[in-house]
Amino acid sequence: MLEAPPRTMEAVSAAPTLAPLEIRSARPEDRVAWDAFLAGRADSRPFQRAAWLSSVAEIFGHGDRSLLAWRGERIVGVLPMMKCRGLGRRSHLISTPYGTLSGPCAADDDALRALVERAQRHAEREAVGRLELRCERPIDLPGLLQSDLYVNFDRAIPEDFDGILKSMKKDERRLVRRAIDRHGLELSEGTWFVEDLARMFHESKRGLGSPGLPIEWFHSLQRSLGDDCVVHMVRRGVEPLAVSMGFVHAGTYHMYYIGTAPHANREYSATSFMIARLQEWCLERGVTHYDLGRSRADAGTASFKRNQGFEPRPLAYSYHCVKSEGAPTFNPSNPRTEVLRKTWARMPGWMARRLSTPLSKRLP
Repeated sequence: MLEAPPRTMEAVSAAPTLAPLEIRSARPEDRVAWDAFLAGRADSRPFQRAAWLSSVAEIFGHGDRSLLAWRGERIVGVLPMMKCRGLGRRSHLISTPYGTLSGPCAADDDALRALVERAQRHAEREAVGRLELRCERPIDLPGLLQSDLYVNFDRAIPEDFDGILKSMKKDERRLVRRAIDRHGLELSEGTWFVEDLARMFHESKRGLGSPGLPIEWFHSLQRSLGDDCVVHMVRRGVEPLAVSMGFVHAGTYHMYYIGTAPHANREYSATSFMIARLQEWCLERGVTHYDLGRSRADAGTASFKRNQGFEPRPLAYSYHCVKSEGAPTFNPSNPRTEVLRKTWARMPGWMARRLSTPLSKRLP
């Protein structure tokens, strides 16, 4: 086997040197370069895009505190971040509001660490409750608390529809075939289904005891993300059963929002049918990976996603606490929220809709 020749001093001195790293607050004129950096990285997510933050600012009014890492004239890292008012009197820095896989994204570890360290200093200077980084992988820095509350479900899509069905658990596969052969369910794509999405998403969330989101939010995402924001409906004849909004980014389809009719899954397995057909839709458009989204590790939705053929991947949400005493606890895993969830589920629809918009602003 040939050995590589030793590196001479002349060769070492000729090696390129990295430009100095500079961390700056993001400016409006940086947004095109910001999104271009993310578009070239397979580990980036739609929730980290400048376009996502534009919609958050437009609809919910949270203040942009995003940071960019530069080497010379080139962006080498982004930390999308906004200052958000919580349910109490405190504000928090969150990367990114209303997103899940939305922590920092960087070309190298030095840029990643520098972004997070600067964000920690921002949190201290602004005396917020906490800095919340919705990361996929742990960040090894002092002062960060790690949480193992959440897992994510994503995978490479099998090569054809038969492979998609075979990847599902046997009982789930049978339900999808019944949805096709017996119930005649069909999948349609159309931006005009967003009105149905907002209505059905709100009712689904109310049934779970949680506030919905204003229809203006979904319209804003359509404007900001353009063709990368897609809406699908599952119908039985003319009857709408389920509507979803997903995002295509860097070769991955992210199935994110879904609303269903009360009987859609009990009688027709509409969500399972949608997941299978959407994977087929991705293959037809050259999209190779499918992200089924985040769940709490102990939630029933995690078992449902396993049945679809997806395996959980732990997420490493990280928190730098300033005024807060620890990581957020206002979630369905906390037994103290049970009374609130039951009360919300029993609330009349008109009242829940009226209260959802102001509450959703405080639940980013």
